[in-house]
Amino acid sequence: MVTSTHETSHRIFQDHPEVLSPAFEALGLPPPAKAIIEALTPDATEVKPLERRVDTVLKVEPSDGDGFLIAIEAQTARSRDKGSSWSYYVAYLRAKFDLPVLLVAVCRNRATAAWAAGPFESRVGTWTTQVTRPFVLGPDNVPEITDESAVAREPALATFSAIVHSESENAPAILDMVARGMRAFDKATAKYWCEWLEVGLEDTPVRDTWRELEKMVGTYFPGRGTLFEETYLEGKAAGIAEGKAEGKAEGKAEDRVTLILRVLNKRGIDVSQDTRDRITTCTDLDTLTLWFDRSLTATTAEDLFTAE
Repeated sequence: MVTSTHETSHRIFQDHPEVLSPAFEALGLPPPAKAIIEALTPDATEVKPLERRVDTVLKVEPSDGDGFLIAIEAQTARSRDKGSSWSYYVAYLRAKFDLPVLLVAVCRNRATAAWAAGPFESRVGTWTTQVTRPFVLGPDNVPEITDESAVAREPALATFSAIVHSESENAPAILDMVARGMRAFDKATAKYWCEWLEVGLEDTPVRDTWRELEKMVGTYFPGRGTLFEETYLEGKAAGIAEGKAEGKAEGKAEDRVTLILRVLNKRGIDVSQDTRDRITTCTDLDTLTLWFDRSLTATTAEDLFTAE
């Protein structure tokens, strides 16, 4: 089942490929900052009506060396058919783009990470035709955030780390450190990373923990029910209600002004421009009501402003 945590765990690579740093370092590849990385279509569907879709596919062109593809799969639990699906993805992408493929599995717990590392084999008897071995990004090789200054330096990796370690015992402490680090951001940047993290933690036990910590930072992510979206919508609703109340008051004031001027006109009382301006610019309903009452007996327009 596709969840918000699943989506965030792989989509963050599309916008922030620097999160792949642990994988690049482990494999001895040039760092992502020195490579051109672009997202490709994740569709691996053939003509026959069987839809297959990789979570995220990136094309990497290093500053030195040959290009390759990275197929990223977010995996929250073991899946009986996933091994065959991953083997298919690798073979299909290799044939379609004529480039070698690195399969990366993102896991939040060690048990799933150990399973996802494979190998997944296509074997007949003693003969193995194909072997698929994903590279796993999980709690064992994604560093925990223990320094709030690291959040300011590498916000994408810090956010990703918090999601990967969301099922660990240290998750509350990690989130606390991330929240402290995000206080150094300007408002727009803080909102951006907070929304990534809250949505990424939506299906985890520590989402409520983050919502409490998030109060010191702030976010707005439409359609996801985040803490600051709720605050925003509440404020917007209050503003609409206040606006409606103000609109009704303004409408009543305009009606009073119209009545006053109409009565004065019907009674043949001249109204100077200064007096007209004073009447039409007044918005206080009680004052306008008083002026209307006086307009019924006044002999001059100025009598409206003079107490009996």
